[in-house]
Amino acid sequence: MAVYTVVNETELSAWLADYGFSTLQKLEPITTGIENTNYFITADDTEWVLTLYERLPADDLPFYLNLMRHLAHAGVPVPQPRQNNRGDFFSQLYGKPATLIERARGAPQMQPVVQHCMVIGATLARMHVAVTDFSQTLNNPRGEAWRGEAAQAVRPFLNTEQQALLDEEMRAQQTGALNGLPGGAIHADLFRDNVLFIDPEKTDIGGIIDFGFAATGAFLYDLAITVNDWCIADASTGALDQEKLIALLAAYQRVRPIDDDEKTYWTLALRCAALRFWLSRLYDYYLPRDGAIVRAHDPAHFERILRRRKNDLPVWMAEAK
Repeated sequence: MAVYTVVNETELSAWLADYGFSTLQKLEPITTGIENTNYFITADDTEWVLTLYERLPADDLPFYLNLMRHLAHAGVPVPQPRQNNRGDFFSQLYGKPATLIERARGAPQMQPVVQHCMVIGATLARMHVAVTDFSQTLNNPRGEAWRGEAAQAVRPFLNTEQQALLDEEMRAQQTGALNGLPGGAIHADLFRDNVLFIDPEKTDIGGIIDFGFAATGAFLYDLAITVNDWCIADASTGALDQEKLIALLAAYQRVRPIDDDEKTYWTLALRCAALRFWLSRLYDYYLPRDGAIVRAHDPAHFERILRRRKNDLPVWMAEAK
């Protein structure tokens, strides 16, 4: 989340009327994240998140919004989008597609313990099971084609050692091995700041948010993205906390068992997940977009994680049963 487009209260009030609201009471920018313009708003005593999509094509939005509705109807704690008076989930604001999503209760738990990791593992598995009857598909906007373009764009900014790491990992990921694994609609960005806990010290989830990177992909890749953020033991090295890792994987597999083919490619999936976020952070750091309020993330974090995943043999799925 970020703010690239400054929203005026008068123009927003007119836009909200089409969503059945008569009074805009509060408008507050959200400055975390990097992709879209986001505001917390209060209208007619109800709270929402307003998102203006800065990059996403309008044609892709039905996938994200219908996925959120599908998961919510399946009992997964996902806030639902609001329809306007014409039954549409989004419409134009400042010439950009915009949505209203229920504001989920709670706050992120940035220092999760084992119990949080167990809940996340089980919840992610429930999401994967729930989408088995979700028919819409969307090519991953941060998939193989994007990785190639991003790698070429950021390579000139890297030193010799970093270039070697990037080149080696790009070759390793060209096999397309993950494409043949079980999959469907995935969140693809289930970081700690995208899960809100009603009480951060407990494990009740108030909402899973930020589906802006959702796509069709391998469930194992989605799981690897989650593990690379939730199970970090030492951010300075990228090492995994084995207790958290085993707990998260065990909870996941109790809901959705991992097959032998997936276990074979677990290390590759962890590396692919690290590469994806290293590249995106490099791109945003060295080639930033103009924005009113933008905070770029440190790319070195995922460089460390990628190096660690290449050199360490992580706990296998079989050990987490």
